[in-house]
Amino acid sequence: MSDFLPYGSHLLDDDDIAAVVDVLRAGPLTNGPKIQELEASLCATIGAPEVVVVSNGTTALHLAAVAAGLRFGDQAIVPAITFLSTANVVRMCGADVVFADVDPKTGLITPETLGLAIRRSDPNRLKAVFPVAMNGQCEDWAAIYGVCQDHNLIMISDNAHALGAHYKAGGNAGDCQYEDFATFSFHPVKSIAMGEGGAITVADKEMANRLRRLRSHGMERDPSSWSNNEIQALSAPWYYEAAELGYNYRATDFQAALALSQLKKLDFFMRRRRQIADRYAELFAEIDAPVVPMRKSEDCESAWHLYPVLIDFDKAGLSRSSLMQSLQAEGIGTQVHYIPVSQQPYYKALYGEQELPGVEAYYGSCLSLPIFPAMKQGDEARVVEALRLCINNKT
Repeated sequence: MSDFLPYGSHLLDDDDIAAVVDVLRAGPLTNGPKIQELEASLCATIGAPEVVVVSNGTTALHLAAVAAGLRFGDQAIVPAITFLSTANVVRMCGADVVFADVDPKTGLITPETLGLAIRRSDPNRLKAVFPVAMNGQCEDWAAIYGVCQDHNLIMISDNAHALGAHYKAGGNAGDCQYEDFATFSFHPVKSIAMGEGGAITVADKEMANRLRRLRSHGMERDPSSWSNNEIQALSAPWYYEAAELGYNYRATDFQAALALSQLKKLDFFMRRRRQIADRYAELFAEIDAPVVPMRKSEDCESAWHLYPVLIDFDKAGLSRSSLMQSLQAEGIGTQVHYIPVSQQPYYKALYGEQELPGVEAYYGSCLSLPIFPAMKQGDEARVVEALRLCINNKT
């Protein structure tokens, strides 16, 4: 149906299309200046000292884990409420995942749940923590970073949902105040659309340059860094060296051109998402239904990548599946973010059943409602009324 509301959607204008077409016409398509331009723009937007653009959010996480030195036999803590990639990159490095519980009302890792996960891990093996800015917000990250520093752990924050979020005390999510590495995703339903794309922020220029080598097969083209002294003296234009294993995690210039165009609209996108979230909160305060809107972080102004509500399905007297099907019939798309990674067959086979009560409570009640900048005035009321009717009519 033409008025169907998905849970999320990108918004592209003619200027976005023109930016991509310009690169397609003039080139280069990859390894060109648009990547550096995007990195500089992201530095200015996020406030991070260094930004390295890569092919997607998963490759950003993986390169950060590799650069952090995560390897076979190590352990890393990951909240069980996240997308698969946050845990998968730990396994891609050969390390083991220790799943952390979350706040049942926000889906966020907390200093307390991190402490419990640390106590369940091996102090001789534990190397890193991957907090996730779930739904677009984070909380207590200064305290979480402090716990990491106290235990000599590297903090790699997953900000895939959080471009545009900012701390109420000052600064922006992923600006490296509270992490050693921060990663972002520019998938189409994220804060800005790049098609596929991602980025890593770090404070150290030398580490940023290493990440740039790692994203391109580990190749070093700077003659001053070559080990071959004879060819170094020639400054041979064809020559390069690979001192360590790298990957093909580069983004293209036409992707970067799209991201640059979208980045100019980030303030507008954030303003619309926050207006929609505020309107939802007003509407839910007025209805009689066992639905609780997402609690806002006390520390962070959310980017509202998702708008989840918590529903007491037992009290409502219907299943989540039937509610989603009923809403779908009314032209309203919903989704569940996420199935706990600890419950996936791969991880259950590795680590067995996990007792994570906050994870179970959050997963058992969450449902993501439509939120995206192109929503029209009145769409929020339509969603809330449809949800109320579906619950009250038990359909």
